[in-house]
Amino acid sequence: MRFSSFGSLLVALLGASTAFGQRPTANLSGQWSGNLRIPTGATLQLQLNVQDQSGRRTATLDIPTQNARNIAVDRVETKGDSLLLTVSAIRARFAGKVAPDGSTLRGFWRQNNAKLPLTFQHTSTTAATAAAPAAKRSGKAGRPQEPQAPFSYQAEEVRFTNKSAGVTLAGTLTLPPGKGPFPAAVLLTGSGPQDRDEAVFGHKPFLVLADYLTQQGIAVLRFDDRGVGKSTGNATTATLTDYTQDAEAAMAFLRSRPDINAKKVGAIGHSEGGTAGVRTASQAQAPAFLVLLGMAGVPGSEAVVQQALANARLKTKDPKILAGVEQRQRALIAISQRVADVQQAQKQMIAVLMPDISLPAEQMNQLRAAAAGQAAAMTTPAFRALLVDNPTQTLRAVKCPVLALGGAKDMQVISNTNLASIEKTLKSSGNRDVTTRELPGLNHMFQTAPTGAISEYGQIEETFSPAAMQAISSWILSRTK
Repeated sequence: MRFSSFGSLLVALLGASTAFGQRPTANLSGQWSGNLRIPTGATLQLQLNVQDQSGRRTATLDIPTQNARNIAVDRVETKGDSLLLTVSAIRARFAGKVAPDGSTLRGFWRQNNAKLPLTFQHTSTTAATAAAPAAKRSGKAGRPQEPQAPFSYQAEEVRFTNKSAGVTLAGTLTLPPGKGPFPAAVLLTGSGPQDRDEAVFGHKPFLVLADYLTQQGIAVLRFDDRGVGKSTGNATTATLTDYTQDAEAAMAFLRSRPDINAKKVGAIGHSEGGTAGVRTASQAQAPAFLVLLGMAGVPGSEAVVQQALANARLKTKDPKILAGVEQRQRALIAISQRVADVQQAQKQMIAVLMPDISLPAEQMNQLRAAAAGQAAAMTTPAFRALLVDNPTQTLRAVKCPVLALGGAKDMQVISNTNLASIEKTLKSSGNRDVTTRELPGLNHMFQTAPTGAISEYGQIEETFSPAAMQAISSWILSRTK
């Protein structure tokens, strides 16, 4: 479950990539990151993901601060060094120019009548990736944990099928040296369509984790979510149920291989990926073990409120302000759950979010645009499904060994309350092999963090805490000897 707040607001995930028919005039492939300063003084990180392939350009927009991911970009227009993007889902447009060296997109972000300056920096390109090994060897790279070939183990490109859905999933299987058969783990990404590396904020946590576990003797399968990368399927309509079925297909694929010990295949789920892993435990072929990383253990609606308050406390200790944050959050949740009609629900949410004070027209328009984007995100099927998810029920089906880890500075899934709920639910349902640990100093991404604020994720050099990876590997090996 990877949801997050902005001020007193919470959003979940959106859509998937959209293709455009216009032939690109220049290759803009890669990840572009920019910081949008809004009238409240807060900053929204925007992440533009562009793919140019075979004369077609596809793009999605992420808003990591709000954890809105894969928002469909409906239209892209390029002429010379000018670029125009239209994002209808949040009623936004970006018009800018590409720098001569291709490193920046500088222009203006518009929502409703608001016009805000915005510069995107090209944070990943094919050229940058090609140059990465030399940079890392020199010790100058910002992501020093990312492994570089040649590896001490075998990395195999694989494909497997979720037959019931007619979806082919593509991924990477890393195998330790030797003949095996090896114990194996499937990595399950958090909420929203993500690639096999769970790439976000310029980090690739699943790439780093897979490398570490494989070196410890554990085979690891990580795969592109349906509709992402080389996997087929429709990411726009995918639900938690779909991702659970894909996880089951991944484990079945591993069990079919002679180099994998079929009795020692488990799953490692991050955030909502943990929720999918838990749901596989109710199937005939349950996982041999489960590792839950930053997974919510309380009902979704309560986890959302907890998160809003945790993020608000980073900015204020005023009890009246915090009470207002909780009141507004619960009001938004109630609307999302009660009002089925999307337009009516969004209208009511915007009314809750808009301030009851007189402000200049331009500032009110900017706030209304932000509120409209929040309301659109909170009325998606994915967010509504998140609100009704109840781990205190689904966890009861889990009888295999479980390791649940949380970061003490996790501002998205509050570790102490959620870990306690996970442990209580599992043990009360008869599971005798349950280990829960709160890791000091770590955030939701399992990075060593100053405060745990979402805005820090991309600024931290560490991708995945070595202490957390060691805890995962030693526990798995102790259960699969």
